[in-house]
Amino acid sequence: MAHPSRLAMVEALAEGEKCVCELQQLVGSDISTVSKHLGILSRAGIVADRKEGLRVFYRLAAPSILDFLACVDKIICRDAKKALEIIEALQT
Repeated sequence: MAHPSRLAMVEALAEGEKCVCELQQLVGSDISTVSKHLGILSRAGIVADRKEGLRVFYRLAAPSILDFLACVDKIICRDAKKALEIIEALQT
């Protein structure tokens, strides 16, 4: 989950369903790399897909992942702020 490309894809899918080609443009990787990332997300139950002709579309299968990511973001920001306060205190 922590790979930047996977995080970017999950955030993009929060806006709605996207085809693989849109996700490829978003992360700037080749199609096989994007497919591998989507496979990991799919096996984890985070995304689901549907086929329409030759195109494959992905959507969030577990939208609650967005709440989890928001929580993680808050914790990281809080810890970074505390670390910065400690550094500033040591410099005075």
